[in-house]
Amino acid sequence: MKRRKFIQSTAVATALPLTFTVGQQQSKPAANKELYELRTYEIKFGGNQNLLLEYFKNALEPALKRQGANHLMIFREYGNSDPANIWVLISYPDPSVYLQSQNLFADPEYLKTSADYHALPADKPIYNRFSSSLLLAFDGLPKMLNPVDGASLFELRIYEGYSEDAVRRKVKMFNHEEIALFYKTKLHPVFFGEMIAGPYRPSLVYMLNFRDMAERDANWATFVNHPEWNAMRVKDEYANSVSNIRKIFLKPA
Repeated sequence: MKRRKFIQSTAVATALPLTFTVGQQQSKPAANKELYELRTYEIKFGGNQNLLLEYFKNALEPALKRQGANHLMIFREYGNSDPANIWVLISYPDPSVYLQSQNLFADPEYLKTSADYHALPADKPIYNRFSSSLLLAFDGLPKMLNPVDGASLFELRIYEGYSEDAVRRKVKMFNHEEIALFYKTKLHPVFFGEMIAGPYRPSLVYMLNFRDMAERDANWATFVNHPEWNAMRVKDEYANSVSNIRKIFLKPA
């Protein structure tokens, strides 16, 4: 995965929230924090999913990487969801790369490789709509991690808070204590991010990956029974920091 120095964007960067770094007592942002875009494509009944996947792999991903994006991952939902959804996770080294990537039609190579996708007639759409959320990486994990070898199951978790301060306290819990325990109990993270634009604000989002559901269940059991978790979860400063949890299970497309 490419590593780039953080370039502070003007209007967008000044609006991004600051969180905490593991072990710090002061509010001080980590450098080089990535920006994540999480897209959900709701597939139309009978839509040509193969053409959409070819577009992602052959046109969108190369074009975004030419603009400076770090990574693009494509997922289907685990099981038979209806309507079917395809998820795309994109990591950007900073907000300026995200902004410049919104002008792909200025890229001649993109126009060539996406020609079939953009030539679809109006009566044969692939998807109804796609939604997009922006997430700012945590100080405790400022860069996306590669999946573990053999990963076939990805768990996306959205933690909603009843207020912005509730989410701030939960982010602090992750940065100071919980991420470290995830590593100990083999809850393999891909990323952690605070939602700065999207439908579930205020919230945070993170993704884990496992070889299969059996490993996932066993490792979560280890986590919830760990003495460190049982000590941190009853601390007053973290009380009522999560009001709702959404879980989506995904597999590589």
